[in-house]
Amino acid sequence: MSAKTPMTRHFVTFMSPGTFVAEQTTKEIDAWDVDAAKAMAEGITERHGATPYGFYFYTMERDSGDWEPRQTAKSPMCYLPHCKVETLEEIEARNDPNEEILRSNMRCNGWNRVVSSTRGWRWTQPLRDDDVVLS
Repeated sequence: MSAKTPMTRHFVTFMSPGTFVAEQTTKEIDAWDVDAAKAMAEGITERHGATPYGFYFYTMERDSGDWEPRQTAKSPMCYLPHCKVETLEEIEARNDPNEEILRSNMRCNGWNRVVSSTRGWRWTQPLRDDDVVLS
């Protein structure tokens, strides 16, 4: 019986603002290279001209003899440098009437911080503890 030799492929999924959910574009990448992914993001445009606000990497592996590959690793979300982090305290202090639903969602869901795109279509979502905002 021969030893199983894993075949490994790396991917990056770019997230862009969508109508109800984020638009996604996935591309193969040689390695989990943040600079390469940032450069790739510049060439992506989704429907209605939406451009990425962030990305994450993942790795797929398949052993010889396996039918389907399996995900073996996934990175935290990496937000591009044009994204801004804000706390609930900052958003409440601003008291913008257009952000009433955002403030309510943050309080109801226990979100202390959100991240928003500042270029292109605005997109705001909770910032998780393991997420990374790139500089």
